[in-house]
Amino acid sequence: MLDVVIRKPDGSTAVDWQHVGVRTAPPLPVAPALRSLLPGGLRRGSTVSVSGSVSLLLALLGAASSDGAWCALVGFPRISAEAAHEYGVDLARLALVPAPGEGWTTAVGALVDAVDIVAARPPRGRGLAPADIRRLAARARSKDAVLVPYVAEGAWPGADVRLHARDGSWSGIGDGTGRLRARQVEVSVTGRGSAARPATTSLWLPADGGGVEQSVPLAPVIELAG
Repeated sequence: MLDVVIRKPDGSTAVDWQHVGVRTAPPLPVAPALRSLLPGGLRRGSTVSVSGSVSLLLALLGAASSDGAWCALVGFPRISAEAAHEYGVDLARLALVPAPGEGWTTAVGALVDAVDIVAARPPRGRGLAPADIRRLAARARSKDAVLVPYVAEGAWPGADVRLHARDGSWSGIGDGTGRLRARQVEVSVTGRGSAARPATTSLWLPADGGGVEQSVPLAPVIELAG
């Protein structure tokens, strides 16, 4: 590779073009159960869309929040603080804007300037202008933030990574007894770069006792004679 640098009169490096535009901020961590889907964590400056499960969204934020990242939730009027805490979200570093109204784009853009992860649910009943979507993605890149749009249907245009949860089944209810304790879901990832190769994993979301865990197939039952 050609070594191109601009040097000062004393010989020290002023600009090394091999490192111009290369991000030095480390990625944000994800829960161990999500590492098979996001082996590199949450890359700063990226857009990661989530669909199919608000629990998946909270699980995505949990490890980074526990590690000290500031997070924001925009457009989620019914998020349970207790549920967020169970997934690891530090409520002391969580900003909530439940009803931004007509100022949705403005609120998301301002928070991208200020916090590490902005999870936002687009306003229902009206689409966002493609130019606004591009501006938010560019703003996240320039601020080393992670933009996490939550889409109920379809896909977020231009997302670097897309996570989707489906086929949930609850456990804990017996024959007229018990209570819902855990939910098993299939989560798939598609995208660009390291996420270009699709992958799918089975998760407990939530797991029995809260949080997210990898779903491990049960060992077969062997009946012993006698």
